[in-house]
Amino acid sequence: MAKILVVDDETDLELLIKQKFRKKIRENAYEFVFAHNGVEALERLAEHPDMDIILSDINMPEMDGLTLLTKLPEANPIVKAVMVSAYGDMDNIRMAMNRGAFDFVCKPVNFEDLELTMEKTVQHVSQIRETVQAIKENNILRMYVDENVLNFMTHKEFEHSLMANETLDGTVLFMDICGFTSITEKVQANTVVKLLNNFFDLMVKEIIAQGGHVDKFMGDAVMAVFKGEYHLDRAMDAGLAVRQHFQEMDEVDMDGVAFKPQVSIGINTGEMVSGNIGSASLRRLDYTVIGDVVNLAQRLQSTAKAGQLLISEATYEKAKESFKCQKIGEVSLKNKAKPVTVFEVLE
Repeated sequence: MAKILVVDDETDLELLIKQKFRKKIRENAYEFVFAHNGVEALERLAEHPDMDIILSDINMPEMDGLTLLTKLPEANPIVKAVMVSAYGDMDNIRMAMNRGAFDFVCKPVNFEDLELTMEKTVQHVSQIRETVQAIKENNILRMYVDENVLNFMTHKEFEHSLMANETLDGTVLFMDICGFTSITEKVQANTVVKLLNNFFDLMVKEIIAQGGHVDKFMGDAVMAVFKGEYHLDRAMDAGLAVRQHFQEMDEVDMDGVAFKPQVSIGINTGEMVSGNIGSASLRRLDYTVIGDVVNLAQRLQSTAKAGQLLISEATYEKAKESFKCQKIGEVSLKNKAKPVTVFEVLE
């Protein structure tokens, strides 16, 4: 359901809006909140932090629509405003756009056009919300996000997010680029970073294609988490697809140093703890997963040779009907008192 704030000093507009959109209101597709000027609008935004869009007039008492636009980044950086005004001259349109308006609709209102504009704006806000959620799970994206959005996340939602911990059933995928560390001493930094990022892009595309999310980048390795239906199958498919891409790559010549890209992969599935881990005093936390399942996945990856995808016996029992595997045997893993039986996934 989209939540829409209508800001206009015309008292009959509220009734008109309710009449024109009665079907959408009845179907719970739209929820409207009303204010008569910019001051009231800011009060409504404080009461409804989940507001999606604002339909605002320009000429209003106490605080006009153009002034309201300047207050929105602080009040709610996600909400988007559509100006609905009889003052449709280019000066007002340009001023509104320069102050952050998402769109402009002229009075008298064509309600079909208004609804299309609202739908477009709501879709845009939904994409922003999805991006914010991705930022929480992928801290690397913080480098590219508007400061106002980050402030909103770290201040208003910070205390709540500290408590957002849970136990979940999922699959962890570790992938490491074999032998990459050794070439960093022989090749220029810009060349190394560019190539590494290209490899990461390839990995991330396959992770996302299978509905997983990147938990973190660690040097030349990637950790990904898969949740929901068929999380193990999707993680295995992602790992096999990445391995296939690397197997098909030609040798790379970097400043006279030859390098054949290959990956080693470890996958493990089961129950793990998910939450914000880090320092609250520094406000530096990673939304990540921890537990024995995660540790074993990393140990399997470190044991795997170039081009290998290794899983534990417990994971094999869950995957054997869908994937062709062969038994490697028992191996000793770090911090494991007993040897672990390991299987290699072939296809």
